[in-house]
Amino acid sequence: MFNKPLLPHTLEDMPAARTHLREALSLLSSLIEDEAFISSVDSASEALSHCLQSGSKILSCGNGGSMSDAMHFAEELSGRFREDRPAYAAIALSSPAHITCVANDYGFDKIFSRGVEALGRPGDVLLAISTSGNSPNILEAARMANTKGMKVISLTGGDGGELAFLSDFEVRIPWDGYSDRIQEMHIKCIHAMIDFIEKSFPSNS
Repeated sequence: MFNKPLLPHTLEDMPAARTHLREALSLLSSLIEDEAFISSVDSASEALSHCLQSGSKILSCGNGGSMSDAMHFAEELSGRFREDRPAYAAIALSSPAHITCVANDYGFDKIFSRGVEALGRPGDVLLAISTSGNSPNILEAARMANTKGMKVISLTGGDGGELAFLSDFEVRIPWDGYSDRIQEMHIKCIHAMIDFIEKSFPSNS
């Protein structure tokens, strides 16, 4: 005989949306006052802009929610963010056909590095996104970018993990809790970077 399922929590037992918003606000407020953090975002933005203005391209990658952020970043540049302007060269390493092919033939750790090997050129930039900074497939992509003569810009969290040591520019969210808070800050950084890029091009000023 099956046990009866437990009754779901009542609404009063669940954390209110306000709890999540307050926690996010607290983290965001601390980042706003962190000059080193602000400088890291501005430096990364400048490097991304220089890459595109030099005629090179940006590759981006991440897992799960960070994959969504990598795709979001690329489509805002190749498509449109706030203003009409020329398309910028940005590609998310997100093709399901490529990922499943490489995972099947070489292993999941190679799904991004194989794309960097195929598409990356000296002067290009890899935007590597990992909330822990320790995702093996992101680390492999960063190592490949290093060997290809590319710059690596990383979005990390916590202590930055191993990815911090493979990056030319690191934007780190100093948060040791759940990764969703880090991802929320990453997307704000991504939007700030894209806005910087758009405004830095002479034809857009």
